[in-house]
Amino acid sequence: MTALPDLAVVGAGPAGRALAHRAVAAGLRVVIVDPAPDRVWSATYGLYTADLPGWFDPAVIAASAPSVTVFTPDERVLPHGYAVLDTPALQRSLTVDGARVVVDSAVALTATTVTRSDGALIRARHVVDARGARTAEHRDRPRQTAAGAVIDSPDPTMVLMDWRRAPDRSAERAPSFSYRVALGDGRRLVEETCLAGAPPVDVDELAARNLARGGSADVDEAVDFPLLTGAAPWRRGHDEALRVGAAGGLMNPATGYSVGQSLTVADTVAAAIAAGRDPHAAVWPRSARTAFGLRATGLGVLLRLDPDDLVCFFDAFFRIDPTLQRRYLTAHADAHGVVRAMGSVFARLPMRLRATVAAATVY
Repeated sequence: MTALPDLAVVGAGPAGRALAHRAVAAGLRVVIVDPAPDRVWSATYGLYTADLPGWFDPAVIAASAPSVTVFTPDERVLPHGYAVLDTPALQRSLTVDGARVVVDSAVALTATTVTRSDGALIRARHVVDARGARTAEHRDRPRQTAAGAVIDSPDPTMVLMDWRRAPDRSAERAPSFSYRVALGDGRRLVEETCLAGAPPVDVDELAARNLARGGSADVDEAVDFPLLTGAAPWRRGHDEALRVGAAGGLMNPATGYSVGQSLTVADTVAAAIAAGRDPHAAVWPRSARTAFGLRATGLGVLLRLDPDDLVCFFDAFFRIDPTLQRRYLTAHADAHGVVRAMGSVFARLPMRLRATVAAATVY
C-alpha cells in the first residue's frame, strides 16, 4: 500500500516550488499539483541579500550591490546589500526530484485533500495552497502596478525608489516612483511603479512615465497584483488548506515584498511537518499576526497621503536606523521591530504630516 504523502503543494510557482524543494530536502513525501509545472517564470525578483536563506545557491544571483540608492527627492545611499535573481536559474535550482508531480488543475482543496479536474482525489497529511494571488479576484483591493523595460546599460547601482517626478509630467497627481536595477550581462531594468493604489495607476500610464524618464517605449515587464487578499490571512476554516506565498499573506502589504518571506517560510513549513507540528501555527505565531496587522495599517496610511506627503513620508522612513528599515520591510514575525520602525518614522515627520498619519491610522 502506497504511503500517504506528508505534503501536497498546489501550485508550482516560486512559493510552491520553494516549499516542495525544501520539503523534499527535509525527507518528506511530497506531491505537487499544477496544470503547467514546467512553465517558464518571467518576473524579476529582487531582495535584500541578508534575506537569502543559508541553503540558497549563490549562482542564482544575476547581479548584486552592497548598497541601495533612494531619492526622496534628495539622493540617499543606504547600507543594504541587494540582489536581483536570475529567474530561469532560480527555477532550475529549486529541484523537486523525489516529489510526485501531477499535471492537472485543482478544483477544490481541504486541509488534507486535493480534488483534481477529473474528480480524482489526492490525499495528504497536509495540503498547502501556493497558487498565488489572483488579481481578477481582488480588483477592489489596493494593488501595486508597474511597467518596466530592459535596456542595455553597464550601470551596477540598485535604485529602489526614485520619487523625483518624471520630466514633463510634473502635473501628474497619482504618485509613482522609478525602480532601476542591474540584471547582469550589461542589462538593466527600468521600471515605473505605483506602490499602492485603490485603484492604482494603470500600466499604460506608468509606461509613459517610464519613457519620460529615459526608459524604452517597450514594456518588457507589466505588474499588477493585490497587496492584500484578506484582512487576516491567518484565519482559516477548520478544514481549509494552509496558504503560502502572496495569496497567503506572506507579503509586506505596505511594500509588496514577498520573495524573501516565501523562501524563508518554506523551511518553517517543512520543519513543522517533519516534527509533527501544525505548520499553520508555525507560520502565523502571534508576533507574525501583529506584524502583518501593523503593516496593513501602514498601507492604509500610504493610500491616504497625497504625492508630496508620500515623498515626505518616505524621506522620513529612509532617515531612520537602517536596521529598523529592514525589520519593517522584510521580517515576517518581528512585531517589535515593526513598532519601533513606525514610531521612529513618526518622530521624524513634520507636525502637519504627523496629524495626517495619526488620523489615517484611526479610520
